[in-house]
Amino acid sequence: MDDLLTFEQAQALVLARVQVLAAERVPLALSASRVTAAPAHSVVDLPPFPSSAMDGFAVRAADTPGRLPVVDRIAAGRPAARALSPGEAMEISTGGVVPDGADAVIPSEYVVNHDNEIEIENRVEAGANVRARGGDVHAGAAVVGVGVRLGASHLGALGAAGVAGVECVRRPRVAVLATGTELARPGEPLAPGQVYEANGLMLAAALAAAGAEVEQLPAVADDEAAHRAALERGLSADVLVTSGGVSVGPHDLVRKIERELGVEEVFWRVAIRPGKPVSFGVCARAGSTERDEHDTLVFGLPGNPVSSLVGCELFVKPAVRALQGLADPLPALEEARLATPLRRNGARDDFVRARVRATPDGPVVEPIVGQESHMIVRSATADALVHVPRGEGELAAGSRVAWLRLGGS
Repeated sequence: MDDLLTFEQAQALVLARVQVLAAERVPLALSASRVTAAPAHSVVDLPPFPSSAMDGFAVRAADTPGRLPVVDRIAAGRPAARALSPGEAMEISTGGVVPDGADAVIPSEYVVNHDNEIEIENRVEAGANVRARGGDVHAGAAVVGVGVRLGASHLGALGAAGVAGVECVRRPRVAVLATGTELARPGEPLAPGQVYEANGLMLAAALAAAGAEVEQLPAVADDEAAHRAALERGLSADVLVTSGGVSVGPHDLVRKIERELGVEEVFWRVAIRPGKPVSFGVCARAGSTERDEHDTLVFGLPGNPVSSLVGCELFVKPAVRALQGLADPLPALEEARLATPLRRNGARDDFVRARVRATPDGPVVEPIVGQESHMIVRSATADALVHVPRGEGELAAGSRVAWLRLGGS
């Protein structure tokens, strides 16, 4: 087992072969979850004018306390017709333009109304409840930088800043191919010896959540001609992900056919459990252009569903994130206490499926019952992978362990 790569070594080899994809202009309304390829700058000062933070009255601080006539009523989007003169007040709504001549807003609840006059009993400080022009951002300043995955708050900020479109890295095109004569589509009757195909569905969903445009190819039987046709089609994508057929059995055809199609295998087998037979390679992509020239990244994941899941989380999703230009594409490892003891493996790092629960002393991870690599239904109840480093003995209950969250982008 000493010749096997660690998962960290394998991750480094994957990321070393990634080239960030080309940029494209994306309308702001379609940019959610996209990754920025260039900074986006504000078109306007924000706020674009001094505005009221409250429903109240625009006044001159020097005129308070006192009794002032109300000479105008300002609504959001409807500025006053003239400047405020000394000894006057103007009613104003939240977001309304504070008129020239005014330097403060007093909330409605702090005045006494007398028809078209207000009485202010206490002194108002200059600047009170006035949002300064450009107090949030000035025109020309960056609203978001490079390598940011745009979320709801980013879109809100960009929209408020007048940005209509954003330069984003194009989404990686990923082809997903499940292999095996035993596979049947869900909904069809099972023939003797068949199982329902689930890996393709699982991988497609996981990679779409990571920002990929996924094409799920029809599953193929253990036949060389069928494998060759499907793999040739998949190699036209930015990333090809297969499940099954990467071990050493007589029907494991994927790596053999890929070599014949020009795939350069970078590694095969990693010291992890589950998922040891994972493979990774690269292939010159047909039809690439000078502007967007890069190799196809080729991942071969084991056929056992949980092994496929772990390989996807550790290797494929980081590659998909890196293709989009994210600065830190590796899965985020968090720390928690272990609820129950876990035996260590002397040769391989384990990734144990678990549930996370919050406690007053911090998060606790509790391994689920049923850790075999074929038990996908039981694994579906997990929301974490707990990293158990190789070694002798066991990790005691209460030990601090690293874990990564399942189902993230």
